[in-house]
Amino acid sequence: MTKIIIVEDDPMISEIYNKKFTDSGFEVFAVTNGEQALNVARTEKVDVVMTDLIMPKMDGFQVIESLRNGEFDPNIRIIVTSNLSQKEDRDKAIALGANGFVAKSEHSPSELVKEIQRLMGQFQEQQKNESRATALAESSNVQNDADKKKILIIEDEEIFIEMFGEKLRQDGFAVESATNGAWGVKEALRDKFDLFVIDMIMPAMTGEEMITKLKMEDQTKNIPIIVLSASVEGDVIKRVKEMGIESFFIKTQITPNELSKEVSRILNK
Repeated sequence: MTKIIIVEDDPMISEIYNKKFTDSGFEVFAVTNGEQALNVARTEKVDVVMTDLIMPKMDGFQVIESLRNGEFDPNIRIIVTSNLSQKEDRDKAIALGANGFVAKSEHSPSELVKEIQRLMGQFQEQQKNESRATALAESSNVQNDADKKKILIIEDEEIFIEMFGEKLRQDGFAVESATNGAWGVKEALRDKFDLFVIDMIMPAMTGEEMITKLKMEDQTKNIPIIVLSASVEGDVIKRVKEMGIESFFIKTQITPNELSKEVSRILNK
């Protein structure tokens, strides 16, 4: 049974979350502030801490920082659920050691449970992949990078580069990355790649601008493109599909394992 600490200072919301997670098979420790969460984490072997950012006594950033100070089990997963969904808040939480960030206002309590379950499944998959990667690294039959299909990930969020890139490497691909659009296009034209993974919202050059540029150049126009986007707007999806991409996914709804399978499908057609 997955043990979860839910840090929520609103009694009514806390009660709803407690019931929803308990009914879904979690063992729940419901607390109202960060100090209580740390006290539970000291005495219970918990799997995940779900915390808001704005709380009395100790905010969510301080909770994350405390859980990552070496006193607590480093395998505890920290998922931020907050109405503060600005990129800088998400980036700060991830930089301090959070494993995931969910915009609370975009999920009903039942949807939030499903999203936490999805993230926990993803974390478990990552652990399995890390074990497999270690075994592969120790093997004397490791494939040379020169023989591998080469993927370029153009993505500005390090957590996604790390998650997707690590899984692709474990599955036998060579992976490079670029953290802004202009750099990504420059890398795409500088080297020979077999597939591009492109985020739609990027600094320096948007996803659509990148796709347009890559489709204009002889050396890249036939290279398949997978697009990741935070947007679910129908006109956006329709527009980029008409540009000749191979696949389109909502970034927060595809796991590294699913992305790797799609890359394999495309490259083995």
